[in-house]
Amino acid sequence: MKQAVQCKVEGMTCGNCAMSIQKYLESEGASDVVANAATGTVSFVGSEEVELDILYQGIQKLGFKVIPPDQKTSSSSSATLKKYLIFAVLLWLPLMAHMFVSWPILHQAWFQCALSTPVLMLGFWHFGRSAWRSLKNGIPNMDVLVIIGASAAYFYSMAGWYMHPLNVHQYLFFETCSSIITLVLAGNFLEAYTVQSTSTAIQELMKYRKTKARILFTDSIGKESIQETDNDAVRLNDILIVNSGDMVAADGVMISGEASINEAMMSGESLPVLKKTGDTVIGGTIVMDGQFRMSVTAIGDSTAIAQIIELVNRAQAAKPPLQKLADRISAIFVPVVLGISMLTLFVSVWILDIEFQEGMMRSIAVLVIACPCAMGLATPAAVMVGLGRAARRGILVKGGDTLEKLVKVKQFVFDKTGTLTTGELEIDQFESTLPETQFRQVICSLESHSSHPIAKSILRQWTAEEKIDWKAVEEIKGIGLRASALDGSIWILGSYRILDKQPVDVKHDLWLTKNGVIMGWMDLKDSLRPDAKAVIAQLQKQGMKCILLSGDRQEKCDQIGKELGMDEVYGEQLPAQKLQKLEALEKNGPTLMVGDGINDAPALTKASVGVSLSDASQIAIQSAGIILLQNKLSLLLESIALGKHTYQTIRQNLFWAFAYNVVAIPVAFMGLLTPSWGAAIMGLSDVILISNSLKLRFKKI
Repeated sequence: MKQAVQCKVEGMTCGNCAMSIQKYLESEGASDVVANAATGTVSFVGSEEVELDILYQGIQKLGFKVIPPDQKTSSSSSATLKKYLIFAVLLWLPLMAHMFVSWPILHQAWFQCALSTPVLMLGFWHFGRSAWRSLKNGIPNMDVLVIIGASAAYFYSMAGWYMHPLNVHQYLFFETCSSIITLVLAGNFLEAYTVQSTSTAIQELMKYRKTKARILFTDSIGKESIQETDNDAVRLNDILIVNSGDMVAADGVMISGEASINEAMMSGESLPVLKKTGDTVIGGTIVMDGQFRMSVTAIGDSTAIAQIIELVNRAQAAKPPLQKLADRISAIFVPVVLGISMLTLFVSVWILDIEFQEGMMRSIAVLVIACPCAMGLATPAAVMVGLGRAARRGILVKGGDTLEKLVKVKQFVFDKTGTLTTGELEIDQFESTLPETQFRQVICSLESHSSHPIAKSILRQWTAEEKIDWKAVEEIKGIGLRASALDGSIWILGSYRILDKQPVDVKHDLWLTKNGVIMGWMDLKDSLRPDAKAVIAQLQKQGMKCILLSGDRQEKCDQIGKELGMDEVYGEQLPAQKLQKLEALEKNGPTLMVGDGINDAPALTKASVGVSLSDASQIAIQSAGIILLQNKLSLLLESIALGKHTYQTIRQNLFWAFAYNVVAIPVAFMGLLTPSWGAAIMGLSDVILISNSLKLRFKKI
């Protein structure tokens, strides 16, 4: 059976490393492979024929260390790099000191060799294994350039020491070898350290998963006892006692009591929310005041916070077009640089008649200054920070490509009920040939099988003491509900489309029929979301086209459309018609769809970008690319602005990554840059790109 897998991979430091892993997994039949050098994670869907252990072993043969999902890393990559860096620096500093201090021992070839050799060995240990395996896999990575450059400087020094013992100082470049290894290690360490800053959103969410719980037990004679334990021990349907100051241990429903709960971690809303019996509570939220008992409805990976963490973790599963371009260029970059390096040596020695050691230093400088890592990190670093900021603001973005698509959207399509309106419908009036009690009983029994906002609103206002036990209930998308009673009768509740013969007055919202005979009708009234008008006005101010696309009656849609100033209004649209309309709109340009119901799911999937509110039906949430957790339409504007700023940051990063190489390689070719300076600048370039991405966390949007 196929399964989606996400694991940590140590040693994946650049875009070429990621390409090696991706190429291997795809060759083994894995699909949806995403190797992310910025986060050090690999996600894929495993083939049925290949076991995961075999795939992990294959990745490790490429020179990387796989940390399976059920294992924890022993130490962070930055901690390991820090140890390597301290060791290298302690040996590198005396080597560099010979340029400034006249102590005789510092100028001895044997002393410089003794200090340089352990650094080179460390380089072979850290960079060499990855370099060798990347060559075997056919996609040479940045480590190849580092090892070739450092080795060339070291072995040239050894040859010069052997061949010219009396004039050895002209041929010693041991400090160049150590500089390359040490400074690239420094760059990797700074990169790993700064990358950790971009994943704080996940870390902040993870802290809400672990807490204590008080489980209520009742024995056979009704005596109650409370046991305090970790929330990992909580099971479905357990009764929990939650007091003021507690963190709610799991998702559930209040069965008694009331409390003021801070749900900022879910919604971003700073004001506490008053919850009472029957309301849902979310694991990880904080009880500010009050106490209650709750029944557990979701635990572990089924909880809301766990699903959010999974969404954010997999948010980069789809690569933006700009990232795919950078990956393709990065894959051929190392062979090109090797060619330029050899050409540099040839031109310098045999055409420009420069001394061999100078020509070799130029050649080594070209190797070291080149940086495909920067191109590989340019897009994922920016996307990761953008997604992290979005998550903290209550905006869940399911894919990195969604942020890029947002920039191109010019048309905004809105559903009406529950999207532009509050969905908090009130029963305005009703009439039935049935007794009122029976009419309410039938309505409530039917609506309890629907997750549509209309059903929720009716059930919030009406309750039936006794529900009808239906033989079967099915939802007719965009129309209503159909139920078979135990006596064989067929009851249908829905819009006027359920009527075989429409009466003269078809302006009622809901009709109830039994075996095709009208048994009653109901009118509902709705109100606009407080921020709807401002959102539409702001979008139109930015030159966007705003369209209302709803399954509700045309006259109601026209009324809402006029109140909001919509550019186009389409009412009475079935799901298939919504999909057709959206396909037509897509031909005119990228389109964003905002919806919340089951009938919106096909259109949400078809749109360039689908947006759903947090209280939407589950299928709508699954179909959308963006989920607004605070259930506020105004977050749509923030999502668009964040997408534009993220896209702008990606372009800036790619520009500097390309510009860096375009400028640096010719400078090294002309001999204006030593290998040591090249190594330092190369390492710094990655840090600059990540730092530019980190600005997104604080940038005013």
